[in-house]
Amino acid sequence: MSSAELADARAADNDYADEIFSLGRDLMDTVQGRPTGRPLRLNVGVADVLPKLVAYRLLQPALGLPEQVHIVCHEGGPAELLPRLAIYELDLVWPDSPIGPDVKVRAFNHLLGECGVSIFGTRKLATKHQRGFTKSLDGAPFIIPMTSTALWWALEHWFDAKDVRPSVCGEFDDSALLKVFGQGGAGLFAAPTVIEKEVQRQYSVKVVGRLESVRERFYAISVEKKVQHPAVLAIAEEARQELFR
Repeated sequence: MSSAELADARAADNDYADEIFSLGRDLMDTVQGRPTGRPLRLNVGVADVLPKLVAYRLLQPALGLPEQVHIVCHEGGPAELLPRLAIYELDLVWPDSPIGPDVKVRAFNHLLGECGVSIFGTRKLATKHQRGFTKSLDGAPFIIPMTSTALWWALEHWFDAKDVRPSVCGEFDDSALLKVFGQGGAGLFAAPTVIEKEVQRQYSVKVVGRLESVRERFYAISVEKKVQHPAVLAIAEEARQELFR
């Protein structure tokens, strides 16, 4: 090898070493929560049945961090999202219920908070069913989430306990589509009380009443028992101290 070729090779080795050192330094900065000059990436898996307004409220603290955060949201069911969490394609998953011991993925449930459920309807339906609430729900037109969701089970249990039978006129696995039908007057519908104001404003509906004993619990699932990601830490802290206070 000529002296010129040897010099080029040494220069290439030095560039490669500098790149490795830089990547290692960025990795340590990210782990320790310091800015790296590049946006902090947050990959989130959102259950398709989770209300989109709840997902937005949960993500807001990540957008308020001093460093820039690049959020990537993936929507789907647990069977699709949890395997991606296991191979570190996702930083966390928001399901509509915690994972159980039968799930073959090593992951941890982190309770973010809980709230009651509000019943909504158009002005016409709300005026009709506010009087005598909750008995007024008996026979009332109602649109509900699909039977596989935690909210469906909670509502069914409450209906049975109170001996109330609404007239179910639609089932939806997309929470946003359900609210659009509710906005159009297809029936009353339920949503977490924590997003009550946003639901009324966005869908032009009224609160018929609240079911405090029907609880919606919200979890983040991660492969870490103790969360390290700065954006996830901010989300969890804000949820526990403010959103579900």
